Formats: sequence, C-alpha cells, structure tokens
Amino acid sequence: MKKIFLITTSIIALVFFSAACVTPSTSPTTEIIPTNPPTTNAPNAAAPSPTPAPAFDTSKNISILAREDGSGTKSAFMELIDLKGKADPANVIIQTSTAGVLAEVKGNPTAIAYESLGYVTNDVKKLNVNGIAATIDNIKSGAYNVSRPLSIVYHESILESPVNKAFFSYLQSESAQKIIFENGYVALIDNAPPYTVDGSLSGSIAISGSTSLQPLMIELAAAFEKIQDNITIEVSGGGSGTGYKNAEEKVSEFGMISEEFNLEKAPSCTSYVICKDGIAVIVHNNNPLENISMEQLKNIYDEERASFIKWSDLI
Repeated sequence: MKKIFLITTSIIALVFFSAACVTPSTSPTTEIIPTNPPTTNAPNAAAPSPTPAPAFDTSKNISILAREDGSGTKSAFMELIDLKGKADPANVIIQTSTAGVLAEVKGNPTAIAYESLGYVTNDVKKLNVNGIAATIDNIKSGAYNVSRPLSIVYHESILESPVNKAFFSYLQSESAQKIIFENGYVALIDNAPPYTVDGSLSGSIAISGSTSLQPLMIELAAAFEKIQDNITIEVSGGGSGTGYKNAEEKVSEFGMISEEFNLEKAPSCTSYVICKDGIAVIVHNNNPLENISMEQLKNIYDEERASFIKWSDLI
C-alpha cells in the first residue's frame, strides 16, 4: 500500500513539472511589423536634381526683333522711343505677327523684342522700362510710357445704319468693358451702361486691320453675335495700314488701328479708342536683365548704333 502511494505521488509530481516547462500553445504571439516596408530602391537614394539653365553669355550680340512696316505696334513703338520714320537696323529680324515674335524670343536667348502686352505670355520675360513695370494699373495711370491706344477708324456716316450703330454702342457697353478687362487691356469707360438688344436687326459688318487688336475684336464680335443672332461680323487682319485704307475706301465698316489716329492716313474718317494697350519689351526667360531705359531702347533700335551693341553693354 505504501509502494502504491509513493508511485502515485511521483507520477503527479512529474506531471506538474512537465506542465511548468511547456509553453501553452494558446499563448499569443507578438508580430513585429516594420513601419516602413522595404522597397526596391536604396533607402537613402536622392531624387535627381533638375538640370540648371545654362549661364547667360553677355558677350553675345543682341538679336534685335521688329515688326513689319505697316504694323501699328511698330509704328507706335518707334514713335514712343523717338525713332519715328527711322529705318530698321541692318541686322534686325523681322516678324510679321505677334505669334512669330513670341516664338522667336522664346527660342532665342539673345533676342529682344516689343509686343502688345495683352498677348505676351509667360514663355518670355517682360522688362521694366525706366523702372516701371508693364502693368494695367501703370498704363492706366500713365506711369508706364510704352503704351498706345487700340482704336477703330470709320466714316461717321456708317453709323446711320442701325446695325453698325448697334455694334458701336455695344463696344461702349458694360459687357464689352468686361471682355476688354479680362483680356488684359485697359478699359476706359467706368460704370459703362448695359447693352440693349434689338431683335429686329439683321445684317453683316466687316472689320479689318491691326493684328494687335484683331484677337480682342474677334472676342467682342462673337459676344455681340450671341445676343444679336441675326447679325454676323467678319474680322480680318492685315495691319493698321490695312485698317486705315479699308475704312477710308469703305471696304470695311470699321478699320482697326493700334496707334494714335493719324488723320492724314484716312482723311475722311474719325476714330474711337476701344481701350489702351501697353507695348511690352521682352527677352528670353534666361536673360538676367530686369530693367531697361528708354534711351537704351533707342540705342538698340537706332539703325546707326544697333549693330555694335552686346548684352554686356546692358548687364
């Protein structure tokens, strides 16, 4: 009996000892999850840096751009820098459109040009002139000197037509002033009246001339056609010279010009200023120059001196 008791006691002790040494299978396991999962790239690899723009070479000659003869922009610019009637420098690059000027300056690091402020994009750089930026406020106040009117030329008698009179009235309306402002030009009529639609009107109007005014006029004409849907307006370019000629000869009801009205060019006509526009002086975006004086512009575009000017003369 004593032997049985001892054996039983030993078995029980052995069971308790084994239980104490074995980890239960139901015990929770802690899983360590990395906060930043590994990637295929090296952990400290730096992002590639952008290629720096090449240094501007000031030893290069200035590439001088100008508009064609007959351009209102050119006529106004040359007059504003006191070179009215002067010939272009011998090495000038002539462009016959706003788009051509912008494309050439964008692609030519040594270029300088002038163009209507309303169509200058961020693809090129606008220079301050005599320390004044080419902005709408500065043009309206008169602080920025390189500015000009954008106008229509017409025979007063054409306003006897209700259709022509309606469009002329629309150009002075609240709606037209808003379009002018939204396109970056200086609207000249404060508190302009709303336009009153006349559904009885029908007909067509031809407008031609300045390519500087043409894009804005296309927008104004399209807005007018929407509310006067029985009137159509055809807007074409050709330059301010064409605007004077076609208005004088009544080829077009309205001619577009981008300069001060010159009565000698259309002696039977009068004019109306639609808005004011600044002429921006522009260079390539990599050009470090920020400001240019009227005298420096005159030196660049003077046929007798321009061939000798390098960028180092200005920077």
